[in-house]
Amino acid sequence: MAELASGLIDVFADAPLSGNPLAVVEGADALPDDTLRRIAGEFNQAETTFLLKSTRADWKLRSFTANGSEIFGAGHNALGAWLWLAEHGALGSLDAPKTFQQEIGTDVLPITLEARAGRIHGRMKQSPLKLSSSLDDVGPLAEALAVPVADVLTHPAPRVASTGAGHLLVRVRDALTVDRARPMSDKLLSVLAAAGAEGCYVYAFDPAAPRTAYARFFNPTVGLWEDAATGTAAGPLCAYLGSEDLLAEDKTLVVEQGVHMGRRSLLHVRLTPEPELSGSGVVVLRGLLTVT
Repeated sequence: MAELASGLIDVFADAPLSGNPLAVVEGADALPDDTLRRIAGEFNQAETTFLLKSTRADWKLRSFTANGSEIFGAGHNALGAWLWLAEHGALGSLDAPKTFQQEIGTDVLPITLEARAGRIHGRMKQSPLKLSSSLDDVGPLAEALAVPVADVLTHPAPRVASTGAGHLLVRVRDALTVDRARPMSDKLLSVLAAAGAEGCYVYAFDPAAPRTAYARFFNPTVGLWEDAATGTAAGPLCAYLGSEDLLAEDKTLVVEQGVHMGRRSLLHVRLTPEPELSGSGVVVLRGLLTVT
């Protein structure tokens, strides 16, 4: 039997039991993929991240949803893992900003951490934005989300955007419309499959207040119905709005997410020119996981 250091950290949170919880496991390098998937199922969180040794970076990160689907991109799954390491002293002194490299899938991406007023703060770059063709017929999409067709806005057009993971970005009329969305799983899966998307990011954005957005995220393709904070969707959203020249001059965006779930999260993104996602977290549980 092996005992692995593991636990939970609330990401994009300033207090326990807020933000988006992430399970973190250390020392699982020798375990087969099937066991990693079973561990993720045991934690039953939106995502479980395994901190593994890397020959290309400081750490290799692999993340799985509760149903065993492996996910990629630098979102709360990555930021939370680094905050976990920092909070337990594994990264040394962070009185001055320190940059590390993380291996996620085929990418090696930088992340910078520093101590601010007794808290650890991280900021990490994502891959450059990739955009698919726009979704011209929004009828099936509106039906899948159970919102009126007129409430699905076409500027900017719904389309799949990726900075590490491809998600369908859908602007709707306002925050009330975001909260009224009641996706139907089978129909949304069909729309996502046709678009070549993993998840669906439904958001409200007012060009007159270009530094904020309000969003919900649905990802039935990996068994994740709704997520409280999705960095791999907030990053592409910021980059997409920037490509449409809709952001403020400082190229920053704060996405409010998780409100509908009672897990309010604030995701800070800026273009550098790649999306740079930042935030803090709170470790809420640390212990030993026993596996055979």
